[in-house]
Amino acid sequence: MKVDGSNAAGWRTQTRMALVLLFLLMVVDYADRQVMVAAFPYVRLAWGLSDVQLGALVSVVSVVVAAAALPIAVAVDRWGRVRAVAVMAVVWSAATAACGFAGGYLSLLAARFVVGLGQAGYGPAGSALLAAKFPAERRASVLGVFQTGAPVGIVVGGVGGSLAAAQWGWRAAFWVVALPGLVLAVLFLRVGDYPTVRPARPGVRATGRALMGARSAVGAMAGGALLLVVLSTLYTWLPTYLQRVYGMAPARAGVLGSVVVLAGAVGTAGGAVLADRAARRDVRRRLVVPAAAAVLTSALLGTAFLALPAGAAQLLLVLAGAATVTAAVGPAAAAVLDTVEPGLRATAISVFVLVQNLFGLAIGPVLTGAMADRWGLTFALGMVAGLGLPAALALYSGSRSYHRDRTQAGSPPPAGLGGGAEARSNPSEPAGSSM
Repeated sequence: MKVDGSNAAGWRTQTRMALVLLFLLMVVDYADRQVMVAAFPYVRLAWGLSDVQLGALVSVVSVVVAAAALPIAVAVDRWGRVRAVAVMAVVWSAATAACGFAGGYLSLLAARFVVGLGQAGYGPAGSALLAAKFPAERRASVLGVFQTGAPVGIVVGGVGGSLAAAQWGWRAAFWVVALPGLVLAVLFLRVGDYPTVRPARPGVRATGRALMGARSAVGAMAGGALLLVVLSTLYTWLPTYLQRVYGMAPARAGVLGSVVVLAGAVGTAGGAVLADRAARRDVRRRLVVPAAAAVLTSALLGTAFLALPAGAAQLLLVLAGAATVTAAVGPAAAAVLDTVEPGLRATAISVFVLVQNLFGLAIGPVLTGAMADRWGLTFALGMVAGLGLPAALALYSGSRSYHRDRTQAGSPPPAGLGGGAEARSNPSEPAGSSM
């Protein structure tokens, strides 16, 4: 989308405002998810819960997000992104506050279900809005910044929730993180939307055909989901691991665990920027960079939990692994957006969100909890870390057809390049053209 000189300043203000508010809402989104982890030791003691039951309180959000993302995103593509984001923020914030009033495990699980329902369409709507407001050559970087709100939110939810629970009780922790979402929902109504482009074919069918026909999109979704199994395991269970193995108090474990999550925030933004820069010389490197990071993730975390005893060396490797495991977040989302026409982007991202949540975020906490109940938490963390290797294979496989899939979808190559030898044989689109 192009603007003339008289509107350029206003357009830049709108794009920056959209990015800032979407980032802040992403922070709130994941803070409202992660505050449950801060409450683990308290509800476990109060209600006598097992590790599987605790993990289910985290996984239920991801399962609902996965199940509801596609139908909600189809409606978002027709109704409008801005209004949808505001409504969803109100729903998930109110449900988070309701968690603080739960009288038992089932009522808490039900409130967490509604949290997931409210958050289901947020990622697709926000990603589609950003894809329209920023040029294609910056897409992975912008989406990387947007997605960096997830680990930052995990820190906010983990640290803020731990401190609030220690000071005022675990119920108050939910109330503290719920309020900002309501405020941001009102502010977001000032953001300008883009006109809905209705595709010639039904949205879900057209999107499904486009994504399943693009090997790069399949590789990005599969590799990203496998890495999110590792990521959700690390973020959910590391504070508990620090309490059990290092003997830390819940508040201190929450703070130290959040430092590791901050490393993930650095990896999310840094991996996206690095992938975009590498793609200027060869577009396929946008997926090769996170593939290399996935291999490093397995090496670092596997060594930390399976070969090293508790101590400084182990924590340093965990910190490094937390940075590499998030490197695919922005590039994988960008690859999916690049394979469909603009009118299908929210629906495409909803498919991406479904796969990432159902086969990634939802699996990690429960799988690790089940393994921990049987073989111990240390062994479970080390085994899950090995999933970085098949993730790397999927991402690298997708990179081999990435340029061709982009070209078929009408996406321009990154500024300053094409796609290596393959791109240079198809110089049909001007580099750096904006949406």
